[in-house]
Amino acid sequence: MGRPAALTPPSGGLFRFKRAVWVGSPVCPVSAVTTLRAVVKRLVLASPRGYCAGVERAVETVEQALELHGAPVYVRKQIVHNAHVVRDLESRGAVFVDSVAEVPPDGLLVFSAHGVSPAVRHSARFRGLRTIDATCPLVSKVHAEARHFARLGYTIFLIGHAGHEEVEGTTGEAPQSIVLVENADQAESVTPPQAERIVYLTQTTLSVDETDEIVAVLRRRFPRIEAPKKEDICYATTNRQRAVKRMLGAVDLLLVIGSRNSSNSNRLVDVARAGGIPAHLIDDESEIDEAWLEGVESVGVTSGASAPESLVHRVVGWFHDRGVLQIEALDDAVEDVFFKLPREVRADAVTRT
Repeated sequence: MGRPAALTPPSGGLFRFKRAVWVGSPVCPVSAVTTLRAVVKRLVLASPRGYCAGVERAVETVEQALELHGAPVYVRKQIVHNAHVVRDLESRGAVFVDSVAEVPPDGLLVFSAHGVSPAVRHSARFRGLRTIDATCPLVSKVHAEARHFARLGYTIFLIGHAGHEEVEGTTGEAPQSIVLVENADQAESVTPPQAERIVYLTQTTLSVDETDEIVAVLRRRFPRIEAPKKEDICYATTNRQRAVKRMLGAVDLLLVIGSRNSSNSNRLVDVARAGGIPAHLIDDESEIDEAWLEGVESVGVTSGASAPESLVHRVVGWFHDRGVLQIEALDDAVEDVFFKLPREVRADAVTRT
């Protein structure tokens, strides 16, 4: 495990960070520390965790749209898969809809980070809606690959989860060419309409290990199968799974902060459990069950790519207020990926128009 790193402590009191220990809180003042029995011995925070560049871009797109145009701003589906983010944006005037048909003719509609199919875009144009595309550029890359290979006559095995918005959007780019493969068992039995030209693409938020297993089956069955030039599972998904693997030897339990419909958050739970460590997905500190902590000395905490860092602070505060003073963080992993906002909400572009 990496050396402890400085963290921002929970809000609402005076703290000092020394040798990975926070001391003092409104609920647990310094004088009371020695009398409070800690629920666990220590907390270990994964790094990297939380927001990725695509999520940050999507959330800021809605915020800027509200700032520039005022409420309401309509968003197709959830802008990102996190209940707290959605509720916060709703409180500012965002209106989340399941269908383009729910947006009034003069409405402004934002497409979510997960992307949409060409049919959805056509529907929005047909209704005369103003639109802003907040699709993650790494998802857009997969869409472009699907169009490219479909034009060349390939059968495309799309590795992903049925019903996920990203998979629906990608499939919509080339529905006649794409065959969905969800797991290794399906990879063993899937029959392509033609086997001369085959390529596989993937959803960006999958388990790296499970995807490798599926790809291995497809390569064995179809030795000439091609791959995307650069893997489709995004950097943030890969980095957060690696961070969990690094910490498994140092913790007895893992808490993953993320919403139930967050694919990348669920995969972090899967990674821990595959490594023999119990893991639970929680939306926030209110879902922590103290029964999970019985016999546990060290708890790991991470968050999915759509979970804001404020939720991590709340979970840390929950443990701190229950006597946990040893709070450590793995060495920070540097993620320097940055995506520009859509032109419609960029200050430089708006000023010129």
